[in-house]
Amino acid sequence: MECTVTWTGASGTRSSMGFVAETGSGHVLAMDGAPDANKPENGGANLAPRPMETVLAGTGGCTAYDVVLILKRGRHDVRGCSVKLTSERAPVDPKVFTKIHMHFTVTGRGVPASAVERAIAMSHEKYCSASIMLAKTAEITTSFDLLEG
Repeated sequence: MECTVTWTGASGTRSSMGFVAETGSGHVLAMDGAPDANKPENGGANLAPRPMETVLAGTGGCTAYDVVLILKRGRHDVRGCSVKLTSERAPVDPKVFTKIHMHFTVTGRGVPASAVERAIAMSHEKYCSASIMLAKTAEITTSFDLLEG
């Protein structure tokens, strides 16, 4: 896996702290820094997600993928899955994630709560590289709602 991240701020773009990532699979992702009221030249323009937001989003995508796949492989009639991640970061550099809570909402027909609980646990204990990596610095907790539909 590879990725090239290029600073776009030097090329006269709207944000002096913008970056574009091109993934090895050929996709492009824009990122931007947070605005800095004290030193605007050192801040972004809020034109794209922050780099750490993309880490959190990638983690959510990784675990949601696992949960859906595990439920489908178990022949459960899963119809929807979303996960809302909330986090806390260290107050000083490096501002690593210290707490992450993931709340899943799974929709399906006749899906047992025990299957959802198992899928979430398997993701976090065995399959989701992102959450397993982040668990080195962050306390990760989970919860879920199961909706019939």
